[in-house]
Amino acid sequence: MEETKSGPSEAQKARQQQRELQELKLQERISQIRNTVLVLSGKGGVGKSTVAANLAVTLCAEGFQVGLLDADMHGPSVPKILNVESEPVYADGENIVPVRTGAGLRVMSIAFLARGKDEAVIWRGPLKMNVLRQLLADVEWGNLDFLIVDLPPGTGDEPLSICQLIPNAAGGIVVTTPQELSVADVRKCITFCRRLELPVLGVIENMSGFVCPHCGKRADIFGEGGGQRMAQDMDVPFLGRVPIDPVIVRACDEGHPFVEEFPDSPSTKAFLDAVEPITQLGRE
Repeated sequence: MEETKSGPSEAQKARQQQRELQELKLQERISQIRNTVLVLSGKGGVGKSTVAANLAVTLCAEGFQVGLLDADMHGPSVPKILNVESEPVYADGENIVPVRTGAGLRVMSIAFLARGKDEAVIWRGPLKMNVLRQLLADVEWGNLDFLIVDLPPGTGDEPLSICQLIPNAAGGIVVTTPQELSVADVRKCITFCRRLELPVLGVIENMSGFVCPHCGKRADIFGEGGGQRMAQDMDVPFLGRVPIDPVIVRACDEGHPFVEEFPDSPSTKAFLDAVEPITQLGRE
């Protein structure tokens, strides 16, 4: 007897149709975003989320329409930095409505969807990919001048997935400290960007020295100039240094972006100078 091959089941057809519809929805969302900027770091603890959140707030203050996606599934801190932890997330039909700050910044984070603030996210790679796709495709971002994406540290599943989902991103900002241990990992992060053909918009050297508010003496706690030397060696733009400042720590803990809370501080001025090339993207 001649064997016959059965075609795909109805369930398989339905799943394939769902994937195709979501892909169309994803492309429609991305087409409404002028510039997507990814904020990366080679390792944790360098202030990447602080940079991402304050960059988004700065762009919003400049009059741009801005969204901020916290894609760090295992350590989402953007809601805390922006003081929107307790804000509810609504669904409008099949779309998720992002949380809005008082300044109009649109924010989405896995933290909003977790069952509790102490709940750990224990997911394998394929599930993470599906969730990231949903956070891009199912969130009603609307027309944006900028979507800032706070990526988890390293070069694993989440950064790779986002870069694959948004192949035409404007580029990435890489955050490091001056310490050689951090700089060594950031080199790998830049190599990662190049392999994925993601333009490196520049390197920000965070926690770059501490100036005593009492005596004015400077102390380079994490070394000096490591980020700038690395940027020169890797032939990527160096955006600037942001010093260690207790007001930044206090602002993050209290849920107030330091660029708003302390507009006259040296750290705020250093940060605004560093992100000016990114702001310029929105004016082009």
